[in-house]
Amino acid sequence: MDMRIDVASADEASGDSRQRRNDKAALMLGALGVVFGDIGTSPIYAFREALAQAANDGIVAGEILGVLSLALWALILVVTCKYVLFLMRADNNGEGGVLALMALAQRSTRKRRVVVLALGAIGAALFYGDGAITPALSVLSAVEGLKTIPGMEHAISRGMIILITCSILIALFLIQSRGTAIVGRLFGPVCLIWFVTIGAVGLLHIADEPGILLALSPHNGVLFMANHGTTGLFVIGAVFLTVTGAEALTADMGHFGVQPIRTGWLFIVFPALALNYLGQGAFALNALEEAARRGTEFTNQDWFFLMAPGAARIPLVLLATCATVIASQAVITGAYSLTRQAIQLGLLPRLKISQTSATDAGQIYLPAINNFLLAGVLILVLGFGSSSAMAAAYGISVSGTMVVTTCLGFLVVRRTWGWSLPLTLGVIIPLLLLDIFFFGANILRVYEGGWAPLIIALGVATLIATWVRGRKLLLSIDQSQSIELDELARMLRARPPERVPGMAIFLSSDMEAAPSALLHNLKHNKILHERNLALTINTVDSPTVSPAKRLDMTNIDENFTRAVLSYGFMESPDIPRDLAFALRQGDNKLEPMQTSYFIGRSTLRPSKHSGMPFWQDLLFIFLYRNASDPTDFFRIPANRVVELGSQTTI
Repeated sequence: MDMRIDVASADEASGDSRQRRNDKAALMLGALGVVFGDIGTSPIYAFREALAQAANDGIVAGEILGVLSLALWALILVVTCKYVLFLMRADNNGEGGVLALMALAQRSTRKRRVVVLALGAIGAALFYGDGAITPALSVLSAVEGLKTIPGMEHAISRGMIILITCSILIALFLIQSRGTAIVGRLFGPVCLIWFVTIGAVGLLHIADEPGILLALSPHNGVLFMANHGTTGLFVIGAVFLTVTGAEALTADMGHFGVQPIRTGWLFIVFPALALNYLGQGAFALNALEEAARRGTEFTNQDWFFLMAPGAARIPLVLLATCATVIASQAVITGAYSLTRQAIQLGLLPRLKISQTSATDAGQIYLPAINNFLLAGVLILVLGFGSSSAMAAAYGISVSGTMVVTTCLGFLVVRRTWGWSLPLTLGVIIPLLLLDIFFFGANILRVYEGGWAPLIIALGVATLIATWVRGRKLLLSIDQSQSIELDELARMLRARPPERVPGMAIFLSSDMEAAPSALLHNLKHNKILHERNLALTINTVDSPTVSPAKRLDMTNIDENFTRAVLSYGFMESPDIPRDLAFALRQGDNKLEPMQTSYFIGRSTLRPSKHSGMPFWQDLLFIFLYRNASDPTDFFRIPANRVVELGSQTTI
């Protein structure tokens, strides 16, 4: 009897263990497509562009080893040490990314909230620059591989490459509104095939020049930098292309978990990237020796595609195109997620958010962001015309975001983790110096195209600054003209107005003041409902809020109740659903057909003599007028909404 029980328990434990392993394997497979898509496609162009910066005055074998050593150690120091081993520990209840770090830092650093907010806003703005360049550069570089196919060198023109690239990108952005859950299931398997393929192709060529393994020693990179002065800095700026996409390791922690991402990087992605870069280096070294034997000039080429045998070139181009589309999809999805976080944290105005999946809360679509990114990538493709021209624009936004992430990491480590100042500085300063070094190297390439992401980031930062400042100004005006809800309740007890049946919910941004819609309703309609709820929506600095803790209610008197609905910065509000869940029983039970929602809406007018500069007033009014209707954003039935407002001069 006891033996049967033990055997059954052992079988059950074994089954649970197998299930956990299967779940982790599935998550790791999914992470290959979503998390590593961007960094996984960088071998298509990164080594070629880094070598191009060193080859302006000719090239020798030591320079190939030096450039390759810098690329490999960038992967080791930036991705493995900084992100995988360190920053992935700095999560906000499982969520990562620059805004998640900002929210975590705000929670523990009350006195420096403005600084933290500014860092988060800068990081978010830089991300949009990256979000426009990644699809443009990655897809264009893959399509350019068509010119490496034997017999097609002259058949494929530059105009045809741009046309194919634009067609792929337009199709990619057009399908976003339909959701990507179905094709998303293929991302992981396709990227697994991609990493196995690029690792195998690289491994085939390492045997051609075994001496390329010397690039694993960091002294080759150090010697290269010591002997090349300013040229070395330009090379470093191009080498940084090998680590673009590293931010995704922390940004997608909430979707896949820390362990699957770490396992995927250490055992699949990093070995595949290292083998491919070593293979490209060996192939280039072999080409250099062949050119020396023939007495011809060494030319930099598309080493990634040329490594594949001629018969395998077409399948490799097709696979590369699929991989770059997946990388682009991951960036687009990341832009949607980041925008939702920014809206919830008050950095951007409300935008229309559509749920494209009934089961996956992360599957969302924002038409405004989709159109913005599509316009950006098409302008970049048409404006730069080639991946080499665009490569100079890529590193600035990514390296700038990394600097911001490290600064926020300092606040988290010092305040949240409670590390001593010497220990914190001992860890953060080397990482920050490394980031600043990469950022400085990329700044040197501003005139080559680096201005493009900076303009995008500056535009987004201006929008964020204007929205945050304008909302603060509008709130102060509303507060100066309002009275406290407790005081209003006392006045109405003394002189009660006419009562009507039903429940009225008044939305307000200030939980202490009487909602403006309530005051307008009393002033013009001179009535009060039987039940009145002054409701404030609050965004907390954690990703999610449990349904049991979402609603906090305080009874003021028999007429009024003050309520706060709390949401995490990763959640989309749904007021009727969440109120109905919280008020599902007793006297406070929510009756949808007997409930009216009152929303205050102001008509804004600019002022040249007060508040913000006049141009910023106009920009804020434009953003305010074009923000998503609160009825749609909060999922309130349109036939249950009453809007009341007034004119306000800002």
